[in-house]
Parts: sequence; structure tokens; C-alpha cells
Amino acid sequence: MGLAGNTPTLTPVQVRRTATVTVGLLMGVWVIDYVDRVMMAVALPFIGEEYSLTKTEQGWLITVFSLVYLLCQVPGGILADRYGARRQLMVSLVLWSAFTALTGLAWGLASLLVIRALFGVGQGLFPGASFKAMAERTTPATRATAAGSMLASNQLGAGVAPLIVAPLILLIDWRHTFWVIAAAGVVIGFLLWKMLPPPLPAHLNGSDRPEQRGVPLSVVLRSASVWKFAALFCATNMLGYGMMTWVPSYLLEERGISLISTGFMAAVPSLVMCATTFVGGWLFDRYFHDRARLYVIPLLLLTAVLLVIMLQAETAAGFTVYQTLALAVAGLSTMGILGMPFRALPPAVVGSGMGVVNVGGQVAGVLAPVLMGLLVDRFSYTAAFGLLIATTVLAALIAVIVPQRPDQFILGTKEAA
Repeated sequence: MGLAGNTPTLTPVQVRRTATVTVGLLMGVWVIDYVDRVMMAVALPFIGEEYSLTKTEQGWLITVFSLVYLLCQVPGGILADRYGARRQLMVSLVLWSAFTALTGLAWGLASLLVIRALFGVGQGLFPGASFKAMAERTTPATRATAAGSMLASNQLGAGVAPLIVAPLILLIDWRHTFWVIAAAGVVIGFLLWKMLPPPLPAHLNGSDRPEQRGVPLSVVLRSASVWKFAALFCATNMLGYGMMTWVPSYLLEERGISLISTGFMAAVPSLVMCATTFVGGWLFDRYFHDRARLYVIPLLLLTAVLLVIMLQAETAAGFTVYQTLALAVAGLSTMGILGMPFRALPPAVVGSGMGVVNVGGQVAGVLAPVLMGLLVDRFSYTAAFGLLIATTVLAALIAVIVPQRPDQFILGTKEAA
């Protein structure tokens, strides 16, 4: 890229260019990441019909991925800190693209479970490496905004996935759809390898500060603050995983909406949440970086209220409107939840530290699909979505105890709420 990443004399324009290119590339990878995940949810009704699977068994196809993905978070972060982000990003992309393609060759529930578990290994190596790459190529003052942009692409991927996947399933069937998306992963991987800039010098990315040096990994793993944020991320991520997994099936089966219409209606809330996640990163950086509680708690409570109203909707359109509003408000809170640890962790251990935080988020990925599937099988979709209201309120309660200032987070000696 022509950037002198190893010199201390980069101009402001070069620093901004490094950050912009890095954010753009990582956003592209995260979009493919979430398209790969969400297309399983869109394909679930067809896979379930082909193999005569119950809702609980369908939920396990999402949960087995999430369980393995969860287990890979901390090891993936440690590997990124030790061996570098660029190489690990590529390994992750190659692995998950291969297992996405293999999903289209599955011959039954058992094979699908094995393939989706291996898919979880490939994707599980990615988050720690992406946070590491971001921390090395951005300045501390703009890091939450950059991370907000990167994480907004999660919802962009979740939003465009139904729009892409639903027509492809109707056109070429669900198996061939997995092959097409796997090929897209190979393309974005090639672009990432060729275009990712070198890291910024240490004095620009903050890794030369005295408080950022010499922080043992064991301190990060023992930090109460890290695990408090992991618990908060778990409770808030129940909403995202629950909606992503079961809304397409709900609209198709309970509301009688066509697959194309289902894809559109499932896409709108995620696309709106994409925009509000970006805005939330900017708001957090500018106004709330040292008072995250004041920012997060009201947003979570408002989200819960909108979810209650969503369940009272009499039409599919009304359901989608209030789902959109709920996810829009939830999106604003995302960087209040992730912004603090991402800003405060030393760059030397940001991969492993954010890996721990992300473990919490992926516990939700393990629990939400199968618990909601059980609730649908035994009770109703209303009961399943009611679980998401409860976990959102729980998140607001957990937010009361998380630290609000970087010194409380980093030092480990002043971690009182």
C-alpha cells in the first residue's frame, strides 16, 4: 500500500488511510462471515423438510456451530497475539469457506452436525485476529468508531444474506447456494491478503504507553472486568442470535409469508441495525466512553419494551416494524458494550482479551437457537421470543456492575463497579 508502517513519521493522511483500508477490508470479511451464518437459518425450513428434522434438531445445527465457535475464541485470540493477525485471518477464511462448500455435500443430520462444527473452528479463529488487526492499525481515540464500523458489517451481512440466499435457494436449491457463498469467501480472502496495510507504529496505535506494556496474558484472563463484559455480551447477544435463527422460520410458517417476502422482511431489521451500530460507535467515542452505563442501560430497557410490543403485533408487517425498532435501539448499545474493553485492552493482548469477551457473546449463540427451538416445539413462537425479552432485561441488570473507566478495567486493582 506504500505506507511506511515501520517508521514514526507517518502523516495524518497516511494514518487515516491505514485505518480506512483496514476497516473496509475487515467489514467485507465480516459481511461474508455473517452471510455464511445466516444462510443456514434461511435454509433451515428446507433442510428440516428434506431430513424430517424437529425444531429442536434444527436448532442444534446452529448451536453446534456456536459451541465450537465459542471454544475457539480464546485460543484464536492467543494465536493472533502470538503469531500475528494477517496470517490467521487468511487461515480462518480458507477453513470456513471450505466447510461452507462441504455443507452442500451433507447427506443427513449427523454429517451436517460434523461439518457445521468444523465450520465453527474456521470462523472461531477470526474474531480475535480481526480485533488484533484493527488495534494495530487504528489510534486509541478513533478505535471504538472503527470497531463500530467493523461490527456494523455483522448486521449488514445478516441483512443482505436473506436477500441473496432466499432467491438463490429457489433458483438453484440450498446445496448449490452454499457453494456459491463459499466462492465469494475465497474472493474476499484474496483481496484481504493483497491489500491489508502494515500496522501503525507503536506510538500511534498506543502500544508504547507504559500502562500498555508488560501486561501478562494471565492478568487479562483473571480480570473480573473482562468476564463482566463477557456476561453482558452474552445476555445482549441472545437477541441477535435468536432473531437471526428463528425469524425466517416464524414468518414462513406462522405468518404464511413467501420465501422471497420472508427474506426481505428478515433483512430490513438487520440493515437498520447495521446503521445504528455505526452511529452507536461514534456516539460512544464522542460522549460516553467513560460513562458506558448511562448509555447502555436505557437503550437495553427500551429494546425490551419494543420487543413486548412486537409480540402484540397482529400482522407480519407490524411484527417487522417493531422488530426493526428494537434491533435499531439494540444496535446503538453495541459499542457501549464492546467499546470499553476494546479501547482499554493493551494492543499486545487485545486479541486474547476480546476473545474472552466474545466467548460470552457466543455462549448466547449456543443457547439461543436450541432453547428457542425447544420452546417452539413445546409451547409456541411467542414463548420463544419472550425468552429474548427476559435476556435483554437481564443485560440491563448486568450493565449495572460493569466498570466504566479504562483505569478500572486495565489495572485490575480498581475493578469495583
